[in-house]
Amino acid sequence: MTIRLTIVAAALVGFAAMPTAKGQDASAWQTQAHTAVRLIAGLRMKAADATLLRAGIEIRLDSGWKTYWRDPGDSGVPPTFDFSGSGNVKSAAVEWPAPAKFPDGAGGNSIGYINHIILPLQIAPADAGKAAALQLKLGYAICGNLCVPIEADLKLKLTGDGAEDAAIERAQSRVPRRVPLGPGHGLAILAVHRQGGDGLDRVVVEVAAPAGTPVDLFVEGPTPDWSLPLPEPTATNGATRQFAFALDGLPADARPAGAVLTLTAVSPDDAVEVATHLD
Repeated sequence: MTIRLTIVAAALVGFAAMPTAKGQDASAWQTQAHTAVRLIAGLRMKAADATLLRAGIEIRLDSGWKTYWRDPGDSGVPPTFDFSGSGNVKSAAVEWPAPAKFPDGAGGNSIGYINHIILPLQIAPADAGKAAALQLKLGYAICGNLCVPIEADLKLKLTGDGAEDAAIERAQSRVPRRVPLGPGHGLAILAVHRQGGDGLDRVVVEVAAPAGTPVDLFVEGPTPDWSLPLPEPTATNGATRQFAFALDGLPADARPAGAVLTLTAVSPDDAVEVATHLD
C-alpha cells in the first residue's frame, strides 16, 4: 500500500530576487525558502458560447527542489487552491502539464515538477464585460533534502490583455490530450485488463509509443482517497509497452469493479489522458 509522507516544517530563508512584471501582466513574486510563486495573466478567449480569461500559477524552485502533481505518488501532498475571495469569477479551472517521476528518497517515487512550472488557469467571469479580480490562497509543498509546506496569498486583476499569454500557452501545450481508450496517433493507451491472482488483483495496461521512446504511466482512482501504486513496466514488444500495478491502496469500502480510472501516459514529446471503467 502506498504511504503519504508527513511534510516536515523548516526554517524559511531568502530566495533569489526576481523582477516584478509591470501593470496587469503578473502579480508580485511571493518568495519563501527555495521557491517563489506568482499569478500571470493572458488573453481573453472565446470557447463555444463562453468567454474565458487565460491565466497561470507560476512556481519557481531552487535547483534540485521539487513540487507535486495532483497525485503526488508514493509520498508528498498535492497543491490546494482557494479562489473564494475572487471578484467577478464564476469558476476557475486548474490545468496540469505532464508531470515527471522522481525518487522520493524513501524507496518509492513521487510525481511532480522540478525547477519551474506554470499551471494554466481557465477563468470564467460572472460578467464577461468586466475585469475579473483573481485572488488565490495557494498551498503547495516543496522537497529537497527535506519537505517544506508553502502558503501564498496571490492577487491579480485580469483584463483579458495580459502579456504572459505565450508562456501560458507553452504550458498548455504540455497538458495531456484527453483521448479515448484504443489506438491513436502516436502515444496511445490501447487496453486495460484486470487480472485475478492468489493475492491482490492486478491491472495490466498496454501503451503504444514509437520504439525507443521513454514512457511513464500514472494512474488515479475515482476519488483522491484511492492511493494506487505507480504502474511498473513489465514488457516491451516493438511499439507496444506493458505496465502493471496491484489493486492496492483502495479505501476500505471501495469496489474496483466498474470504478473509473484515469491513466496518464507521458513521453518527452507527447502526453495523453484516458478515463476508463475497470471491469
